[in-house]
Amino acid sequence: MLIQFLFVLAAIIVGARLGGIGLGVMGGIGLAVLTFVFGLEPTSPPIDVMLMIAAVISAASCMQAAGGLDYMVRIAERILRRNPAHITILAPLVTYTFTFLAGTGHVAYSLLPVIAEVATETKIRPERPLGIAVIASQQGITASPISAATVALLGMLTGFGISLFDILKICIPATIIGILAGAFYSMRVGKELVNDPEYIKRLKAGLLDNQHTQLTDVKNLTKARLSVAIFLITTLLIVLFGSIPSLRPSFDSSILSMPLLIEILMLSAAALILLLTRTSGIEAAKGSIFSAGMQAVIAIFGIAWMGDTFINGNIAELKGSIESVVSQMPWLFGVALFVMSILLYSQAATIRAIAPLGIALGISPMMMIALFPAVNGYFFIPNYPTIIAAINFDRTGTTGIGKWILNHSFMMPGLITTVVSISVGLLLIQLF
Repeated sequence: MLIQFLFVLAAIIVGARLGGIGLGVMGGIGLAVLTFVFGLEPTSPPIDVMLMIAAVISAASCMQAAGGLDYMVRIAERILRRNPAHITILAPLVTYTFTFLAGTGHVAYSLLPVIAEVATETKIRPERPLGIAVIASQQGITASPISAATVALLGMLTGFGISLFDILKICIPATIIGILAGAFYSMRVGKELVNDPEYIKRLKAGLLDNQHTQLTDVKNLTKARLSVAIFLITTLLIVLFGSIPSLRPSFDSSILSMPLLIEILMLSAAALILLLTRTSGIEAAKGSIFSAGMQAVIAIFGIAWMGDTFINGNIAELKGSIESVVSQMPWLFGVALFVMSILLYSQAATIRAIAPLGIALGISPMMMIALFPAVNGYFFIPNYPTIIAAINFDRTGTTGIGKWILNHSFMMPGLITTVVSISVGLLLIQLF
């Protein structure tokens, strides 16, 4: 089993280094080794999860192509510029909300230059709002009803009587309290901007002239607003149907499953956006959301399939070696989720690859929900795209990677937010 695990781990590490669809296709190689070399029977690929993500990404991509995302960024910019003194608190709440509504943390790219600019103009150290804003943009994934990670978790827990509302009622308050804790910590990070040596040096060198971020113009406000309205109404319908199963269509002795419901509603939303706003479907496929989302689908295809096959083929040994420890201290499974998320760079791929092991070990579904924010450990090694983008957008030089690599601007906000989110989640499952 150890040799098999090393092959699986090697496939994950190499895939993460390749980037893009590399993670998924390396999962294919790992699966081939497990099947042809070690003789493990392949499990079924995670079709439902992949199709749900594809449907959500289709709708979000159409909204972006219709100008809906740019319209939301304009609204966010007005909020931040009207309250510049409170940007360290408002910025993470804004990026969190964007992720919550869109289902992907990649929407934060449009907001990071605005956050950096407003902070600099207000003489607030940009590292403070940027660090926690990046963390919040990812925490929102584990609270969003339409994110790939939430959809994956719901798909695995539906058989245990868990509804979408059960996940949201724990994860939404837990992650919001977590990012607020990280934001309050961030308010005291580093020296004040006017006293920062790097800022003073760049100011004297004339590197901080009055450059203003040029946001993409919303060409047609009516179309943009309509696309956002369709997308948000569809999201609300998913939450409503997921929270009240009796509202879903029933067939003989069963009701419409959540995976099928999400696929139907999101594909319909995508079609309505294209038809009513007269947006080109080709343009939707060219956007950043579509590209990032399809990479997530391929990652889950390869990595989750490989992980399922490894776990299924070695379940007896796995249960025998760690079942007693995990049953006594189930929170340790959160550590496993955190570590794997560092390697996989994807919350959805992490939950889909590791959660089946937790279920097999007998960890309760509610405990799995409380530990869900642990999949946001991507920030630990500072090479995630949103982290690099935030560093580049801060022209003052306050946001960066430290001398020892791990002492970077996102480490403490990320750790505090994750720990507080999990702690609040553990408290909430006791109350509920």
